Parts: sequence; C-alpha cells; structure tokens
Amino acid sequence: MKSIVTGGEGFIGSHIVDKLVTLGHEVISIDDRSAPENDSFYRNDKAKYVTGDIRDKSHRLIYEKADYVFHLAARSRIQPTLKSPNECFSVNVLGTQEVLEASKLAKVRRVIYSASSSYYGHASSPPFVEDAPPGCATPYSLSKWQGEQICNLYTKLYGLSTICLRYFNVYGPREPLKGEYAPVIGLFKRQAKSGSHITVVGDGEQRRDFTYISDVVEANVSAMTSNATGIFNIGTGSNISILELAQEVASHYHSLITHLPERTGETRETLANPSKARDILGWTAKCQVKDMIFSY
Repeated sequence: MKSIVTGGEGFIGSHIVDKLVTLGHEVISIDDRSAPENDSFYRNDKAKYVTGDIRDKSHRLIYEKADYVFHLAARSRIQPTLKSPNECFSVNVLGTQEVLEASKLAKVRRVIYSASSSYYGHASSPPFVEDAPPGCATPYSLSKWQGEQICNLYTKLYGLSTICLRYFNVYGPREPLKGEYAPVIGLFKRQAKSGSHITVVGDGEQRRDFTYISDVVEANVSAMTSNATGIFNIGTGSNISILELAQEVASHYHSLITHLPERTGETRETLANPSKARDILGWTAKCQVKDMIFSY
C-alpha cells in the first residue's frame, strides 16, 4: 500500500505516519513545516518526506499509484486565523481542493479528511450529531467546513471516495506547546512545569470533549478500511470543564491559577455524539482525559 499524509510532520499527522509504517505502507509526507505553534517537526526513518505547500500543483506526481490520502495539512489554530483569514482560507480551502484534485487524477482509493468539531459552534445543543446545522463562527471553522463540502462535491461529482472526521480537542504526545494559543492541556502543563501560573480563559466553565491521539489514529485507520463516506464525529462522548482540568494540573504540580479575559469566537461547550462512528466505522474512544493527562 502507498499512502500520502499531508501535514505528516505535525502533531496528528506524524502519529498517523508512524501507524501506517507499522502497517507496512509506503508513506510519503507533504508538509511545509510552517506551523508556528510546533516546537518540533517529527519524522519516521521509514517514511519519505517532501517539504512543500499542498497548493503546489507540481506535487501531483507524488500522488501517482497512491492508495490512500490522509489530509491533515491546515492552518489549525482558531485565534490566529481571526487575525489572518486570507492564509487560512487559502490553505484550508484551496489547499484541500488541490489535494482532492491530485487524488482524483491519481485515482486513489480514498481520501480521509481531518475536519473539526468547531463546525458546531453555537448553533446546536450538545451532544452534537453530524447532521446538525453549521455554527461556524471563525475563519478556521468556516474554512474546515468548506473543506468538508469540497470532499462531498468530489465524491458526488467525480466518484472520489472521501470521508471526513470531525475531531474533538485532540491531545497527547507531540501536541503543540508554543504560544498562548497552544492546545490547553499542553499549555497548562508547560506553564505549571515552568513555575508560571496556569492561565484559564474566562470563568473556566467552558466544557470540552478531549480525544487522545491514539484514539484519533485508530479512527483514521477505521476510516481507511471502511467503505463508508460522509462525516463522522471523533470524540469520547464525555466532557470536562477547563477549570476542572486546570485544577487537576495545578494540584499535580502545586501551581496557581489565573483567569484571563474571554476570547472571541470560542464555543461554550463541545460534546460529541460518537454513535455514528461506533455503528458504521466500528470505532470508539478508549481513553478518558483524566486518565491520560499525566501519562505523557
């Protein structure tokens, strides 16, 4: 098997590369190594790496004879995209269209698209189901939804098999740690280890459904081997408040907590209804956040 992983040197993508290598795939990563939140980029000695932009049409040759494409490359932090929406839409929308076009021309078996639970925004009451109306409130969430729509178009119009996985707050080893907009678990642990106060945005009563990286990787494998198309929630079906999470970390490291002003565009609660993924893909999350916070 030959698989392409866009964004294959980042947090989630590098774990998928590792898994595919263990499954015996020939793996090629395409990554421009530009994510400012990454302390490091990760490579597997048994995979091949191309440093470049997914929008570059000259990369279409890389897709030849590929069986699967895992599309993760994106501008992926919500708050920074508020300040630079042009790059967000260019990479996340036009870049996704180019990945799909290259996949169509190469006649790949299937494209697995990494979507986002930010789709739900404020428009629905949790737990969220896949056919809920869009509640996109930021350039990032809108761009990721548009990526889903392009996948759907390429499936219906060109017969390219696509499947979209809406991730809920992924965490685990290799998670980004740099900057104030880093994912919250890694941010809290970094702050605590350095002796700084843990910074909670707003009152901290926001609730999030956190999904461990190994569960996300297994969801991608399930999506690869399934014949299903469409959209699937990838979450645990349970959530925790940000304040409770901060208190867990503070207690472990004997740290103090400070509150910051609320941020624009942030959802009050995320909670997946993962039953569709369970029933159709045969996937369920195995890890709960309280069990995993200090495991890495």
